[in-house]
Amino acid sequence: MIDFVQIVGAFLVLFAIIDITGSIPIFLSLKHSGNKFNPLFAALISLLIFVIFFFLGDAALKLFGVDIQSFAVAGSIVLFIMAFEMILGVEIFKNDPAGGGSTVVPIAFPLIAGPGALTTIISLRAEYADINILIALLVNIVIDYLVLRYIDRLERLLGGTLISILRKFFGVVLLAIGVKLFTTNLGSLIQDLNL
Repeated sequence: MIDFVQIVGAFLVLFAIIDITGSIPIFLSLKHSGNKFNPLFAALISLLIFVIFFFLGDAALKLFGVDIQSFAVAGSIVLFIMAFEMILGVEIFKNDPAGGGSTVVPIAFPLIAGPGALTTIISLRAEYADINILIALLVNIVIDYLVLRYIDRLERLLGGTLISILRKFFGVVLLAIGVKLFTTNLGSLIQDLNL
């Protein structure tokens, strides 16, 4: 049954975890380094990843012989690379126009549908009705699409100097998130090996 309070609750949790506004400097950094991305395709791929995880969860990863901790560690490595690009001003993700550029990696995964957001959407099922979580997810994806679609306008609104400062700052934040994801999940993997 549709419950507005549950939708708002699930929306706020997902919005905080996905943190699309915090990723604006990252998207701009990718754009300025010549990487192309398709906002609609990125949003649809993200939605598909979320829906697969929502309904299949661990089973989807087990199909490939991967657990959620290994998935999170892999995602954290991508975050490390992106953070170094932003902080040091180097290009590691090369532009690949034929392959869709940065649309799938790193935008759809791990920036929008990252390990933290994927595990969150599974855990939300314990608190909220499925229909309310899916509506909240859809609203978040629409917002993600709008941010990506109007990234040029956001850039003009924020200004070049502020964007440059934000890019460095969020590069450090992204590195910290990557370190946390890496250490937390690597610790779990090492514990599992010792058992």
